[in-house]
Amino acid sequence: MNSDSTIKTHDSSPNIDDSNQDPFAAIRPYNDNEVAEVLARLAHDPELLDALTRYRLPRLARLMPRVARALASIVVRWEVRNVHSVNEFQNRIAGYMQRMIRTTTDSFEVEGLDSLGELKADTAYLFIGNHRDISLDPAFVNYALYLSGRDTVRIAIGDNLLKKPYVTDLMRLNKSFIVPRSSRGKRAMLAAYQSLSAYIRHSITADNHSIWMAQREGRAKDGIDRTDPAIIKMITMDRRREDRSSDIGDAVAELRLVPVSISYEYDPCDVQKARELDAVQRSGNYEKQDFEDIQSIVAGITGHKGRVMLRFGTPLDARHTSAEAVAAEIDRQVLQSYELFPSHYLALEALGEAPDLMDSSAISASDRARFKARLDAVPEFLRPLWLAQYANPVKSRSSSRLTSTQDFSVTPGQ
Repeated sequence: MNSDSTIKTHDSSPNIDDSNQDPFAAIRPYNDNEVAEVLARLAHDPELLDALTRYRLPRLARLMPRVARALASIVVRWEVRNVHSVNEFQNRIAGYMQRMIRTTTDSFEVEGLDSLGELKADTAYLFIGNHRDISLDPAFVNYALYLSGRDTVRIAIGDNLLKKPYVTDLMRLNKSFIVPRSSRGKRAMLAAYQSLSAYIRHSITADNHSIWMAQREGRAKDGIDRTDPAIIKMITMDRRREDRSSDIGDAVAELRLVPVSISYEYDPCDVQKARELDAVQRSGNYEKQDFEDIQSIVAGITGHKGRVMLRFGTPLDARHTSAEAVAAEIDRQVLQSYELFPSHYLALEALGEAPDLMDSSAISASDRARFKARLDAVPEFLRPLWLAQYANPVKSRSSSRLTSTQDFSVTPGQ
């Protein structure tokens, strides 16, 4: 918080004891005893109400904004009238997820949970997954867990996405915790990451509550899924601080880290991602517009995604004793589990690259027609970057298989 006025208009931790009794108050999700106050605040938040009316009542919002805002407030209060806990809030979200899946996907399939395998229903895990969509990647994980009768995850979200108080409230109601990205200075960032590492470990080992986080900062806009070893160093920081003799492998095993792979046949944000990559290529930098991330969230939710596949991997053990080895194993599981749809192979074909990797056996005429229609709608100068988003997973999968056929064993002390 930067000022007293900000604190007064948006207290991010209502009804919370001091930091000595609640050391994670500034970053953790809201608790059940905080839900009523947060919902009451949201029902009267002018920026949230304006956002809702611009989306659902655009004409009334333009002509009679005060009336539109009042109507939106009534609707919000009605929607959450029986919500008194985080679980009840997420049950409401489950209904929206069902509708979103029904109207914007052709199918949603999950593997790795139905037969339980190595994942026990009553055990907390640290799910680390590839990242394509700001809100839907963890939402699909949560929905899969919800359908299997398991508790949902706590979600890591960067503070760069929390530029509006109502966004922070909504995310923390949905069991999100805050990942610091805007702290200034090495000392401040180190302290923030130490607190974050301690919270993640506490959630898994003390609360027995699972967590989802992305394998790297930001979405893989180029379609290349690669784990950042710095993420592994951060999540193991607290265990290694407490026990100097513990190595990264021990800390990872304690957290029960499970790679998760999600694949979308089509990405509703693919053109915008291509624009961003093009700007970086041309000028070396891309400046996001205000609330562009919020627009991407809305586009991801409302846009057509075709088929969606979610696969849970197997927990990592203590054999992976360096951050780089852990990252490599996450990458191996993510890439081997990544579902390649016709869109991926058709993009590779359109680029004229790696013909030896082409597999057209499952590509139908309708697949080709749909792909062509989407490609025709992409500005010509963005098409190579647009195609690369879909073709790169095919290449990455092939590279991963070549690596796994070589000596990939990890021994203690390596």
